Amino acid sequence: MAFQENLLAHLQTGATTVARAWGITRKDGVKLGFTDHDCDLAFEGFQFRAATGLTASAIEQGTGLSVDNAEAVGMLSDAAVTDEDIEAGRLDDAEVVAWMVNWGNVSERSVLFRGSIGEIKRAGGAFIAELRGLSEKLNVPRGRVYQKPCTAVLGDPSCRFDVSTSGFQVQTSVEQVDQRRLFDCGALAGFEVGWFTRGQLRVVSGSAQGAQGLIKRDFVAEDGARRVELWQDLRVEVQAGDEVLLISGCDKRVSTCREKFSNLLNFQGFPDIPGEDWITSYPRKSGGNTGGSLR
Repeated sequence: MAFQENLLAHLQTGATTVARAWGITRKDGVKLGFTDHDCDLAFEGFQFRAATGLTASAIEQGTGLSVDNAEAVGMLSDAAVTDEDIEAGRLDDAEVVAWMVNWGNVSERSVLFRGSIGEIKRAGGAFIAELRGLSEKLNVPRGRVYQKPCTAVLGDPSCRFDVSTSGFQVQTSVEQVDQRRLFDCGALAGFEVGWFTRGQLRVVSGSAQGAQGLIKRDFVAEDGARRVELWQDLRVEVQAGDEVLLISGCDKRVSTCREKFSNLLNFQGFPDIPGEDWITSYPRKSGGNTGGSLR
C-alpha cells in the first residue's frame, strides 16, 4: 500500500495523529462523510462527521483481479444514513472512498480503498454495507448476444437515441397512487395509449425524489383514467401531487426501432438470424428457404 510522501513521513515519526475517513457519493450526487476521529474533518468536498457510529472492517486487497472487499458498519440516524434512504435504494452502488488522514493536517492523507456499496443489511437500528472494490466491475460478463431483439437499453451509448427528444418523455403530476405500483398520471394528452409501456417512471419531486421503476403497461382503466403500472412496487411512498417523469418504452423489435424512434441504424439486434426450425428445412422448387417459419 503506497502512502503519500508527507503522510509517510508523519507515520515514521512514531507519534501519529491519524484517523480514517469514508466519503460516500450517492447516485443523485448527495455526499456523505464519516470519520472515526472525535472531531469533524473536511476535505475534497466532504464534511466528515464524527460520532456517526461508522466503523469498517479490515480491507482485503490483492494484486490480481480478485475482488477487493470490506464491510462498513454504522448506526441509522436522521442526520446521516436513514432507514428510508436504504429502503429507497439511494445508497445502491454509491461510490465509496476511504482515506487514512492526519487529522492535525488533512492535506496529509492517502486513499486506502475506492469502490462502491454492494449489499446492505439492516438490523437493530444499524446497517452493514458491503464495500466492493474497483475490480468488481471486471467480474461482469462481456460480449455481444446474437438474438433477434435489440440488446441495447433505450437511450444508452449503444442505442444512441436521445430520450429527452420532444414527444418521448413527459413530466406530469400524480393524481392517485395505488400500492406504490399503479399511478394515475392524468390524461397524458398527445401520447397514445401504450406509448410508455416498457418505459421508465422517475420521481422528480416530493419525499420519493430519485426513485424510479420500470413500466409494465400504460393503459386506460375501466373508470376511464389513464394509468401506468410498474413491474415492481416502488420502495418509497409517492404522494398525490408529486411530479414524475415518464419516458417512452421500447419493445426491442426492429419495426419499433424504425417506425417509432427512426433509429434503425443503431439497432443492436439481428432480425434476420435464422430461427430454430431452419434445421428441418429442405430443398424445394417452390417457395423460398429464407430462414423464416416453415408454417
